[in-house]
Amino acid sequence: MAAGPADDAGEVDLRHHGDAEVGDGLADFAVNVRTGTPPAWLADRLRASVADLACYPDPRPARRAVARRHGRAAEEVLLTAGAAEAFVLLARVLKPRKAVVVHPQFTEPEAALRSAGHAVERAVLAKDFTLDPAVVPDDADLVVIGNPTNPTSVLHPAAAITALSRPGRTVVVDEAFMDCVPGEPETLASRLPAGIVVIRSLTKTWGLAGLRAGYLLADPYLVSRLAAAQPLWAVSTPALVAIEACCAPDAVAEATAWALDLAAERDRLAGELTARGLYVVPEARASFLCLCVPDALGIRALLRQRGYAVRRGDTFPGLGTDWLRIAVRDRPSNDALLEVLGELGI
Repeated sequence: MAAGPADDAGEVDLRHHGDAEVGDGLADFAVNVRTGTPPAWLADRLRASVADLACYPDPRPARRAVARRHGRAAEEVLLTAGAAEAFVLLARVLKPRKAVVVHPQFTEPEAALRSAGHAVERAVLAKDFTLDPAVVPDDADLVVIGNPTNPTSVLHPAAAITALSRPGRTVVVDEAFMDCVPGEPETLASRLPAGIVVIRSLTKTWGLAGLRAGYLLADPYLVSRLAAAQPLWAVSTPALVAIEACCAPDAVAEATAWALDLAAERDRLAGELTARGLYVVPEARASFLCLCVPDALGIRALLRQRGYAVRRGDTFPGLGTDWLRIAVRDRPSNDALLEVLGELGI
């Protein structure tokens, strides 16, 4: 593992995301949003919410629903227009002396920090991308980490993340993919140790990327500071309806059932790719796999010619041109991708 300054972000495109890979009729293995979503019951509620658009949004029911879902006080909850807004608010409100982002991970937190004028240091994990708290410099007063991490699909033990906490330090944990893990055993949302901020998103599991629905959990003082920096009515009425609905017990149970099915198919796909001699990051726990493929960019281009979009890995600090991220789909879709890879000699 290595930690070092990265004051110039020019070597990677931090603003490149999976949605830039899709289109033109390509089969989408680049975006980590669950297919077939939103489910019909949720889509019905969203359509019904349009009847209330003449009224200003009332966040209180959704805020209480999030608090119940995680066993928190409502004062510890900030509703946001997706996880991305939470990263921007933190970058605007916090004034870190040394901000450290643990990579490889979702690049938007670093991009938000840089846009707010903060220098960012990167702590880059080694090949299997498991967390050793010692990789983070002792004098870091802001640390950002994903769990499970995008793009590696690694789930870090909660104890390893809480070991990063110390007086005077804020640790931001991006749990956007935590509901991919049945039972969420390593979540910090229900524990919320001192100095920990948890960010969650409804985008991936419920297919709401276009709606922008998420939330942040933190101590009430920080939540109040972030709320003061947030525009009025930042979260729309349909997004509030979605947040409330997806935090209900029946919805949580539905997500858990999906996560169990996902785990079985993800492990099968990982096994198939490993059997072909590819390095797949071990112990994947999210809805995607990260793999090392010689000349990955060339393979990506050939797959596009065959009608398949996958996510390039070289825009994630800590990866490079031999890395791809592949979303896990249903078995027939995954088998079709495997067939095309076989035709390409992979």
